[in-house]
Amino acid sequence: MALLDRSEWYDLARDTNWTPRYVSEEELFPNEMSDIFDIPMERWNRYDEPYKVSYREYVKVQREKDVAAYSVKSALERYDFYDRADPGWMSILKMHYGGVIGVEFGSVSTQARFTRFGKGPGMRNMGTFGSLDEIRHTQTQLYFAHELVSRDKETGYQYTWASKALRTNNWVSIAVRHVFEDMEHTRDAVSTAVMTTFSFETAFTNLQFIALSADASKVGDHVFSNLIQSIQSDEARHAQIGIEVLKAMVESGKVAEAQKLVDISFWLCWRQFSVLTGLAMDYYTPLKQREHSFKEFMQEWVIKQFERQLLDLGLKKPWYWNIFLQDIDEFHHSQHIGVWLTRPTVWWNPAAGVTPEEREWLERKYPGWNDTFGRVWDVITDNILKGHPEKTFLEAIPMLCHMSNLAITGVPGKDWRVKVYELEHEGRHYHFGSEVDRWIFLQDPERYKGFKTLVDRFLDGAVQPPTGDGTLDYMGILNEGGVDAHNYAWAEAFRERFDKAS
Repeated sequence: MALLDRSEWYDLARDTNWTPRYVSEEELFPNEMSDIFDIPMERWNRYDEPYKVSYREYVKVQREKDVAAYSVKSALERYDFYDRADPGWMSILKMHYGGVIGVEFGSVSTQARFTRFGKGPGMRNMGTFGSLDEIRHTQTQLYFAHELVSRDKETGYQYTWASKALRTNNWVSIAVRHVFEDMEHTRDAVSTAVMTTFSFETAFTNLQFIALSADASKVGDHVFSNLIQSIQSDEARHAQIGIEVLKAMVESGKVAEAQKLVDISFWLCWRQFSVLTGLAMDYYTPLKQREHSFKEFMQEWVIKQFERQLLDLGLKKPWYWNIFLQDIDEFHHSQHIGVWLTRPTVWWNPAAGVTPEEREWLERKYPGWNDTFGRVWDVITDNILKGHPEKTFLEAIPMLCHMSNLAITGVPGKDWRVKVYELEHEGRHYHFGSEVDRWIFLQDPERYKGFKTLVDRFLDGAVQPPTGDGTLDYMGILNEGGVDAHNYAWAEAFRERFDKAS
């Protein structure tokens, strides 16, 4: 019996909207879970997902992706890449698995929110497949990370953080949870779709997986490269959910509301993404494979493409666009210094990435780097060569932003630039790392006012004992805390210059 073409039956099969008789539409789709903007149901009936896929097709494609990823892994099991790989690259894997897998698992329920509370049949259809995607992403990455645990005895089994990172009170985990629980699990389906599948997955996820896969291939980690490729194609499909939702909002006269959702979520994602990917690309990736800088990737994959999509949808660039463009030049460099100085508090071994050759590369990609961030590394290098590595650790928890939960930093050097944006609200004093972070808080103070950073928790007695060891214990760090990835070998490259100066 001949099968019909999908185009002949697809719309009928997925058009599951009906007029409810036993409950009201408001009961079936409560606003606080479905759509706080009251977009007419007639418009939701016209939701048209760009990616058309049936369950039969979905299973076939996903099986092929899994077969490809696991086959490459099996074929290369005897290849000793991970025994020879640069420690900086191994730190990228540890940081990625610990920071991403928990978000992937949380996204299962995010997509399920579209399945249950999306008013458009196509939105529910895509949400169903999206949940299945996120389960697969979680399972495959956990499996691949688990296979590396046995190779990691000397560093305290840091790969175990792939499964536990986001269930701890580690400062990185607190920061990631604060952003993604806000966007994914505490808003209606419309807002969540815009903030996650558009701002996050359209603007940032594709870059994270495409660029990381390319870097992995250059380094020789074909196992990780194929794994990430199999995930990225799913993320591209998810991104289409938010685009169609934004079209519905704009056509229904909700342009201002759509713009605000994009403005808030883009910045929240940017600050987290700059740490996860900026450090990996500009400092942890071995120099020989460091073809493009993080800034260049951002300009090509995020700025150009995201800006074009916004304008095509009838929206504008976020009001803080110039602040964002400057941030690309600066923020991740200062965060890299902070992470390295607090290396015992993270589950990977931060690579300094500042050999003489690497500093030349950084200066070339970021003119002025040596006179700013390089000056901090001059002091660090000097302490190491003098035999005082203990002076390269922070002695106190740095001031943290009440929105990003990242250290409030600036640009060092002779034109030292750092500013804390403060706010008094209901008798409580808040600190923010940027004008944008403070603005986000002011858009919905009730949502954010009760949150406590790690500093707040230290001061209110949640961290016991209130010491360095007590803080590590509170964050879940046992013996897995990070050390310099190359055991300070990079500093020895400056020995001759140091001896002459002495």
